[in-house]
Amino acid sequence: MNELLSVTRAARLVGVTRAVLQKKIQSGEMTSFDGKVTVESLLACYPDAQLEDDAEFTRVAKIRELAFGKRVFERALPDTEVLAARLAELSKILADNQGQVSQFNNLLNRLWDKLDEIEKQVNADARLTVENLKLWIKDEVESAMEPGFSNPLAIRDNMLRVMAAQVTVLPSKHDFLVEGKDSLLEAAMRSGIPLSYGCSGGNCGLCKAKIVSGRVKKTLNHDFVISEKEKSQGYVLLCSNTAVSDVVLEAAVAGSVQDIPFQQISARVKKTDEFAGDMLLLHLQTPRTQRLRFLAGQSVTLRVGGAFAAELPIASCPCDDRNLLFHLRRQPGNLFSDYVFDRLEGNESVEVEGPQGEFILHEKSPRALYFIAFDGGFAPIKSLIEHALSLNAESIHLHWMGSNREAIYLPNVARAWADALDNFHYAEHIAGFDLRVVSAKREENLVSMLREIVGSDAELIHGDVYLAGPESAVLLAEQFFLALGLPKTRVAVAVIN
Repeated sequence: MNELLSVTRAARLVGVTRAVLQKKIQSGEMTSFDGKVTVESLLACYPDAQLEDDAEFTRVAKIRELAFGKRVFERALPDTEVLAARLAELSKILADNQGQVSQFNNLLNRLWDKLDEIEKQVNADARLTVENLKLWIKDEVESAMEPGFSNPLAIRDNMLRVMAAQVTVLPSKHDFLVEGKDSLLEAAMRSGIPLSYGCSGGNCGLCKAKIVSGRVKKTLNHDFVISEKEKSQGYVLLCSNTAVSDVVLEAAVAGSVQDIPFQQISARVKKTDEFAGDMLLLHLQTPRTQRLRFLAGQSVTLRVGGAFAAELPIASCPCDDRNLLFHLRRQPGNLFSDYVFDRLEGNESVEVEGPQGEFILHEKSPRALYFIAFDGGFAPIKSLIEHALSLNAESIHLHWMGSNREAIYLPNVARAWADALDNFHYAEHIAGFDLRVVSAKREENLVSMLREIVGSDAELIHGDVYLAGPESAVLLAEQFFLALGLPKTRVAVAVIN
């Protein structure tokens, strides 16, 4: 029987993204069965797939990790117990297959004896027919057992099963791979899947989930008590267990901002860096036992110095929930800005409240993603893009429009994405005027620049558009795209003061 592979595993085997395979399924180039594809159909679309191809995939994946600031992902082996269990599972499959081959050989021998008996009992014409049948069976068996025949995807899949276990989440049907020494929760977050969790340290129990099938192994002792009844039903903490074999589990996945709880966390300043254009990077780190759960594109309220507060978009990916990045523009006379730029010290406590906001990614949309950042609007868009990269989005386009050259304050980040990824496209645009004040002639100039962007890419009007930046620029851009016929559900807006 032709083995069925999940789209996630199949994409990894041939070195493409999930989105690429899903597009082939939607176009009819590849057949799927309940969200899975056959090895045969995969080979038909990728006949030249070779085991060595994985090296290039790995190289690009590492570049991607570096590009958007997550840690470099080392493809470390799981611990020895997990590795031994996975090898034992493959050994069992091999033993089963060898047993089936032995039974098949015994069946062939019995069939051959039966044909010999028949051959002695029939007339000459029938004997000729039996002899031809025996010759045909002999040729077919020899052809099927021809030495040297191997399926490169089967070889790679067996290797992948040792290195990584696949997890399917019900009822959402999200799936992801658990690699190296990652816990189930860490692997889900790295794949951009927002499971429920709190402390990530085994204390709160918010990541409790039910294992429907497969084997898991505890990797972290936890204080949260799971009752004996729940243990017998298969409940575990995702932060404290890893997958030994392929796993199916029941767990809630956040689908909207309403699924994310309001949180209050006391974080510490890890570092600050000043950019061009009077911009500053504020890097906060939460306690290990109290991380911020948020959706890409959302904002939080920061309180410094005991009294000064501001709402700021998070400029980092939810996949790294301890390290929160913010981009601040100096605003002389603003108490919060003055304190952060002039008085804030390393390791100082900063209160974080939130998250809030609905400027989030439409994850289930099959359309290409177009991001237009005006000046500091790059902060929430950076978070969205990093999340889209973790989801292996098929096509991402970023246009960063600055009031002046200095307003594009982190160009190397976007250029690194463009250099590392074939599906990422980046362009810079200089308005030549303050995008916080757009009126009269400036409106005409901004509309003209937007027309040039649309004119350079005919597919833009078929994609999803995300706009972030000063209110006057963003609202004008929103009206521009709505006038082109894009529905409001496909034009997301974030106003950044």
